Parts: sequence; structure tokens; C-alpha cells
Amino acid sequence: MNEQKILLFGRTGQVGSEVEKCLAPHFSMVALDRNSSNFCGDLSELNGIYKTIQRVKPTCVINAAAFTGVDDAENQEKLATRINAEAVEVMAKGAKELNALFVHYSTDYVFDGSGEQYRDEDAVPSPINTYGESKLVGEKYILGSGCRHFIFRTSWVYSISGKNFIKTILKLAKEKTELSVVSDQVGAPTSATLIAEVTAYSLSKSLIDRTLGGVYNLVARGETNWCDYARLIVSVARQLDDSVGLSPDAIAGIRSENYKTPAVRPLNSRLSTAKLEHDLGIKLPRWDDGVMDAVTTLLSSGKHI
Repeated sequence: MNEQKILLFGRTGQVGSEVEKCLAPHFSMVALDRNSSNFCGDLSELNGIYKTIQRVKPTCVINAAAFTGVDDAENQEKLATRINAEAVEVMAKGAKELNALFVHYSTDYVFDGSGEQYRDEDAVPSPINTYGESKLVGEKYILGSGCRHFIFRTSWVYSISGKNFIKTILKLAKEKTELSVVSDQVGAPTSATLIAEVTAYSLSKSLIDRTLGGVYNLVARGETNWCDYARLIVSVARQLDDSVGLSPDAIAGIRSENYKTPAVRPLNSRLSTAKLEHDLGIKLPRWDDGVMDAVTTLLSSGKHI
């Protein structure tokens, strides 16, 4: 295992920080963020990214960096495309030249969110916002490069670090006595820890079976909507923190059309994980188990503040 050298981009993000924590004890690793000094970790600097890959000569490139501001992407299309697509093309090219494995994280937003079905990896993408389009173009660049790859499509990511929905709700639960949250968007909250653990397991499996790889949906099992998600967060929080004044019953569901945002969100973010569970021989945990664990950890550690 130690003969493998991993180059990680995006080490300070929700997924990147968990990936580094999970993999660093087992692999030689160069982990970068946009402010790294020895190597270029800024995905807007395409030439710098390419030179970094050439200098490090990794056996595996992991891209956990992205332009993730869904609303911001609507008026920063050029930057979103540069980071989510053009930089990914450069990484895929660099990985291919070194015969390195490329691990990349994509999103449910590559789909339009129509219907109520669980989409598998062969479903036809049709993004409805700039962010989703930029991520889809990045996927296409990887597939076109011919490099060995894992593309993990995930959704509704959270962790105990960084900004996310859980922390927002915990804050509002101490400030508000009633709240309105969108209830017609359905998906699976997925922890960055789970994503990192599956990444690590996939890398280990791919060292034994070099034919393993491709596009995989990686989300927790089950489904919910944002309103019920918020209600669960508050329900757990009230059991642990007396300062939480908001009741789950005081959280009202509203339709997306009544909560205007610059970017349109898909209503159906259901993703089938049958392929991932079959190929890796695993069973993914339920979304609510992970959320309850995260709320408990955040409140006990004070990291939600």
C-alpha cells in the first residue's frame, strides 16, 4: 500500500478533509488546497495544476475541490466552468499520461430532477442549472481522456466541518420559534465521512482489480426532503441541548416555487446505488443514521457554533 502516492486537491473542503483523514495513515500523500505554497492547488490555475501533477508523479489523483456555490455559479459561469470542467480535463490528462487512477466527485445535479424514479448511472444527464452543467462537462472530459477513473456522484453532502445544512438548522433552532423549509425536493443527505470511507475502500479494491472503476452513484440509503431533514435535526438537538427552542412541529414545508433562488434545483435527486454496492460488495448505511450521529457529534463538540 505504501508504494502508492496520492495527490489530493481540495484538502480543506468537506469531502477533502475527510478523505485526507481517512487515507493519510495508509498512503504516501500530497494534500493541497488553493493556498498551498510548495505546489499549485488552485484549480483556476490550469497550467499550475498540470505542472503539479507532473512534479508529484502520483499513482492516484483525487479531486475533492470544486466550485460548489450553486447560486453563485449562475453569475460566475466562467469561473465555475474553469474549476469544475477545465481543471478536471487537465487532471484527467495528467493522470492518463502517468497511468494514474483519477478519483473525482460529481453530483446529482447532472440530472434534471424530473419524475420520482431512482436514477442509475446509465440515466441520461440533463442539468437545469450552471453548476450541474459545469459538473457534467467535467465528467465528459474524464470519460473522453481514457484515464482509469472513479467518478462518484453524490448528493446533499454534510460533515462536522465546513458550512452545511445541519449547522444552519442547528443555529436557527436556537434563534427561531418557527421555520419554513422546502419540502418538494427529495434526496439523500450523505456524510463526507461515508464518501471518504467508500473512496478508501474503492482504492484498496482497485489495487487488486485494475478493471474496477467507472461512474458510480454514492449516496446514503433511503430518501427524505429538506423539511423532514430539518425536523430530524431539531428533534435530535432538542434531546441534547436545552437551548434549542424550535419544535419540529413548528417547521412548515413549502414548495420550491415559493422559495426563490438564482439557480433552479432538481426536485428529484434520488440515485440508485445498486451498482456500487454490487461491485464493491458493501451495503451503504441509511441517511438518517448518519445525520443523527453528526448532530450528536456537533453538539457534544461545540463545532456547530
